[in-house]
Amino acid sequence: MVNDPQVFELLRWIPALPLLAALLHGVGLALVRRPVPRGATILLSCGSVLASFLLSFWALVDLISLPPAGRVLIDGVYTWIGAGSFSAEVSFVLDPLSAVMCLMVSGVGALIHVYSVGYMDDDERDDKGFQRFFCYLNLFTASMLILVLADNLLLMFLGWEGVGLCSYLLIGFWYGDRFYAYCGSKAFIVNRIGDVGVLVGLCLLFWAVADIGISSVAFRDIEFAFTRISDQTFVLPDWLASLTGATEWQLATVIGLCFFLGAVGKSAQLPLYVWLPDAMAGPTPVSALIHAATMVTAGVYLVCRMAFLYEASPVASSVIAWTGGATALFAATIALVQTDIKKVLAYSTVSQLGYMFLAAGCGAWSAAMFHVVTHAFFKALLFLGAGVVILALHHEQDLRKMGGLRSRLPRVWGVMLAGVIGIVAVPYISAGFFSKDEILLSVWLADGVPGHQALYAIGVFTGGLTAFYMFRMFFLVFEGSERGPAETHSGVEQTAVLMVPLWILAALSIFGGYLGPSEAFIPLEDANSFANFLKPAFPPRIPHEFPHRTEFWMGMGAFGVAGIGILLAAWFYLRRPDLPERIAASSGFLHRALLNQYWVDDAYDAALVRPLVALSDEVLHQGIDVGVIDGAGVNGVAYGVRSFANDVLRYLQTGLVQGYLAVVVIGACVLVGWLSW
Repeated sequence: MVNDPQVFELLRWIPALPLLAALLHGVGLALVRRPVPRGATILLSCGSVLASFLLSFWALVDLISLPPAGRVLIDGVYTWIGAGSFSAEVSFVLDPLSAVMCLMVSGVGALIHVYSVGYMDDDERDDKGFQRFFCYLNLFTASMLILVLADNLLLMFLGWEGVGLCSYLLIGFWYGDRFYAYCGSKAFIVNRIGDVGVLVGLCLLFWAVADIGISSVAFRDIEFAFTRISDQTFVLPDWLASLTGATEWQLATVIGLCFFLGAVGKSAQLPLYVWLPDAMAGPTPVSALIHAATMVTAGVYLVCRMAFLYEASPVASSVIAWTGGATALFAATIALVQTDIKKVLAYSTVSQLGYMFLAAGCGAWSAAMFHVVTHAFFKALLFLGAGVVILALHHEQDLRKMGGLRSRLPRVWGVMLAGVIGIVAVPYISAGFFSKDEILLSVWLADGVPGHQALYAIGVFTGGLTAFYMFRMFFLVFEGSERGPAETHSGVEQTAVLMVPLWILAALSIFGGYLGPSEAFIPLEDANSFANFLKPAFPPRIPHEFPHRTEFWMGMGAFGVAGIGILLAAWFYLRRPDLPERIAASSGFLHRALLNQYWVDDAYDAALVRPLVALSDEVLHQGIDVGVIDGAGVNGVAYGVRSFANDVLRYLQTGLVQGYLAVVVIGACVLVGWLSW
């Protein structure tokens, strides 16, 4: 732990600049209600994120200048919550882990902002959709930067909730379509389920450290105190103990599983992955931002940030590893047969996130973060490239209506090939090769994780599936004959504002892996600079002695499995394009299961959604709201008063003055008698 971090007061401006841009857009849209010139919108939105990236790079230079053990920059803005001895600060910290995330979010985010200028150029809606889109995009980026730079759990949770809100706004951006609005709501609700876990874990962690006299939610204070509480046990309620078969659990395990539940929701792992494929309803730049640089990586970041907690809980770490491995394989099988180009990429994201959690569960924190970075490069490239294809085909996304676009879109063909090579992990010429190699090696060496060799086999096999479905998509889009209507292949245009971000990302997808290659492939002493840079941010680990030659052949063997996937895709979709349909027809149930995503959404709909809707409608709405509150409470009281007036009081209104006078006299006598008594 660093006792005296260096003050760097510019950190606050990294999230503040895009946040101010979003606020200015919001004021203009909600209060001024006057159209803003597009040039001003573009300058404000893109300029703020680019400035955040430059500030992040400046901070990184300052960070590197410090000795490795003291690489922490801090910027305390003000005291947010103060109660007795407890205080929570609006304070930002830059250490190696947050520096990597900050550069990735702002750098890739800036490229997506620039790309969005061209993609959203034809949005001429009456509701000022162009400016509204960039308002949400800036707010999304600011929320993610707050999340990764936060010095404490409460401020991090504020950014955590911010990205959840922005995902709802951006996925349902074209809210006039009910399906888009439904997809945005689905993402929001599923993420709220995971957020309950984060809140419970945060409360348990605060209770545990407060019990030993430390009233703080700052990461450094919690890490310092955690060694004193890591061995404590937690008595489960009787109903939960009966389910788990144990009355006491290690406190670190319970807290770790709670935080991981939040990560499962945010990073779309089993069983809460169902929102991410439907997130494709949003504009393609939104898909790129969510899938590559912001929201889905938040869960991985949270787990890595809490590495000190998971080091103390082998059970929670094993759950993370097996959940990641199962998700990687599960999503890859679904991607094999999808016909929507963005759905293929969506399930690919779910699968790649599984790799990241597989590494984190095995204690390979730097390998997980390395794959976060390389995945941001090639996945942003693939989504943005798919966006150009979709624009060129007049918003057609069905792979069955594409084909033969290599001659029409040669530049897009080149950058998409770079992205496909990146995710398939072709040796030496792709960023994904080095990060996946680190993950697989770490899994093989993870003796503390039960069944780690089976997890290694799952990782290698999933790599082969990834190679197949990615080249399947590539061949269906760019090779063969044109299968769609002739009018969808006209008007192909790629402007510089669309292509420049793709060229930059293509270069990063090829060469970005050299940030941290293994010594088995780059024979330099202490070659893994990325892992060395991140080392102070993670708990120390005993290094494994493993022959470089063996590691080399393991990497080549993993690519050999991927090579089989590439060859099969080429055989099916280039040489024998009739085979896939014949195999699909003969496989019957299996193909339908994959095409329908194993009917998981249908099962959730039948088991959870419809019963809850029925409960809400029949019981809460019709029974309680309409029947009790409106019927007995509001309308019942009104009916009773009306009946009393109609059936009783009206008979006292005779219209005779003599009767009224008699009542007054009698009443006066009664009153005088009562007062005298």
